[in-house]
Amino acid sequence: MFNFSGKRPTNLGVKDGKLAPCPGSPNCVNSQSQDPKSKIDPLPPVAIADLRKVIESMERTTIIEQTDNYLYAEFKSKLMGFVDDVEFYLDSNENVIHVRSASRLGQSDLGVNRKRVEEIRAKLQAK
Repeated sequence: MFNFSGKRPTNLGVKDGKLAPCPGSPNCVNSQSQDPKSKIDPLPPVAIADLRKVIESMERTTIIEQTDNYLYAEFKSKLMGFVDDVEFYLDSNENVIHVRSASRLGQSDLGVNRKRVEEIRAKLQAK
């Protein structure tokens, strides 16, 4: 219908054990953030392959990159085609999966990124 995909960010990936910080807009969550508005709990540690299965079971999802400790996926909204960039980093030092989920365009996401991470958390816990 519409396509508000925007351009893929160039600052993604893990750098010095950290995912990119959230921008100033309220459409991002990050388990490594110190800002209470964007802070979210990390996910429990699972194999990236298991995490990928959960991600692939969700609608309108494309896996962009995967390594032994990192997964990057794009989620596209049904109606307007907005794209969210979602990253997962398996931190073996902290024994968690850090997550960052951010909208490419706009200001508010109406809580979609937070809800998505919590849905992924619930699916992982149900396994």
